[in-house]
Amino acid sequence: LSQFHRDGFLVLEGFFSAEECDSMRSQIQGIIAGMEVPPHCRTEFSTREQEQLQAQGSSDYFLTSGDKIRFFFEKGVLDEKGNFLIPKEKSISKIGHALHAHDPIFKQITHSSKVQELGRKLGLERPVVVQSMYIFKQPGIGGEVTPHQDATFLHTEPLGRILGFWIALEDATQENGCLWFIPGSHTNGITRRMVRAPSGASTCVEFVGSEPAYDDSQFIPLPVKKGGLVLIHGEVVHKSELNSSGSSRHAFTFHVMEAKGTSWSKENWLQPTPELPFPSLYT
Repeated sequence: LSQFHRDGFLVLEGFFSAEECDSMRSQIQGIIAGMEVPPHCRTEFSTREQEQLQAQGSSDYFLTSGDKIRFFFEKGVLDEKGNFLIPKEKSISKIGHALHAHDPIFKQITHSSKVQELGRKLGLERPVVVQSMYIFKQPGIGGEVTPHQDATFLHTEPLGRILGFWIALEDATQENGCLWFIPGSHTNGITRRMVRAPSGASTCVEFVGSEPAYDDSQFIPLPVKKGGLVLIHGEVVHKSELNSSGSSRHAFTFHVMEAKGTSWSKENWLQPTPELPFPSLYT
């Protein structure tokens, strides 16, 4: 606990079994097999107006994904007619943002007794699950994730109420794009937020504030073996590099908010819905 409070992150190796990891991977294969490719990915770009509609379509697709299971693709995997240049299962970047609510395997993992016990050890009194994602980090094309703080996207008053659970479903190495952190960077607050844009704006979200320049030499890599769990404080600065290796780096991640004495920003892209209020972590 003291290490987590000091660094803003913590690795718990072997938190999940190989069988649990394999069950998540096999479940996601079934989900991909039944995947309907979103219409906005099939748009043929020609006029500027069509491009704008396409962008708007994809933004709505993102904005309304908080209570659904939706599919997001790597850049450059579609031709100008919206056809896949590589097999669809190799082109997908992530699936989000409500696997924890709609899929029995991911629900079981998210609310597993060991996760609940960990929440209690961390002193969480009324934790709720706000989102979940399956991240593929595909071989050769898995894009980099630039330095960021999760609280930029999931803002609470007060700060310090967001916690990420990141599960390595296969070994995460420096070669295939493991996480990197700046230890202790969770104590400086945030300088940038992603908020919903006013209606009529050209994009559905916008950034307010400025992104500080981070010193690359401050980041340390965090390789994790399959089954390892990384706890991520909402304000710790972290990133991952492009996966240029021949092996994927699958991970399942979800975010929890301590709801006691906390307000969720109405400006966040992600909002609870009548169909899916944020479920309690404790069952």
